[in-house]
Amino acid sequence: MVPACQLPVTTFPSQLKSHTDLYRLSSPISFFRHFPPPWNLHNTGNLLAVKYVRELAEPGTVKWRTRVSFLPSSPKNKSREDVKLELLKAIAELDRGAEATSEEQERVDQIARELEAVNPITEPLKSDLLNGKWELLYTTSKSILQPQRPKIFRPFGKIYQAINADTLRAQNIETWPYFNQVTANLVPLNARRVAVKFDRFKIGGLIPIVAPGRARGELEITYLDEEIRVSRGDKGNLFILKMVDPAYRVPS
Repeated sequence: MVPACQLPVTTFPSQLKSHTDLYRLSSPISFFRHFPPPWNLHNTGNLLAVKYVRELAEPGTVKWRTRVSFLPSSPKNKSREDVKLELLKAIAELDRGAEATSEEQERVDQIARELEAVNPITEPLKSDLLNGKWELLYTTSKSILQPQRPKIFRPFGKIYQAINADTLRAQNIETWPYFNQVTANLVPLNARRVAVKFDRFKIGGLIPIVAPGRARGELEITYLDEEIRVSRGDKGNLFILKMVDPAYRVPS
């Protein structure tokens, strides 16, 4: 844990109420990006997606991308694992989405939809594969990525999202340097979609803040297997995550 933020605790409740769309579970820890410096001072450099693709791909198949036009690929004769690897390669060097052009975003969304079409888990909320801690590899959420900022002011620590379907609890975790967290209760709307009701923020991993009643959103799990989860938020944002700890339990 790091020292608590210098921003006075008494200033948080009013600001919480003025940013009601920032509490979406589909936008992990985006709330904390909207406070003024030094709170939002971030850097960049997340290479996890590159590392993960290199682990899955055959030696020599991962190459540095260039800014070229993408032609739609045919889903014919492609296995689910082929599509998944294609998706991971497409996002590997996009800096969690912050460096993606609109063309690259469309390409990633297209591949994600191909993967969603062959989702092996049709009722993810009933699957044990959903439980655990997931690392965010890619998103289109601008509130997370802050692409309009210089790189030194963008998030660079890993971001996690944990879900325990058995207890209907969820948690978003931001790592170095600020270690912010938020927990939430989940209310199933169907077998793959939940309403999210946030209950507690933890600033710097130390300062607890009760979430206002309006801190809520929705999340739909559109693809799930042992390694990868694809989710879509109620604002249409795409999220691609990698399982890192299936035994992780969200605090009650």
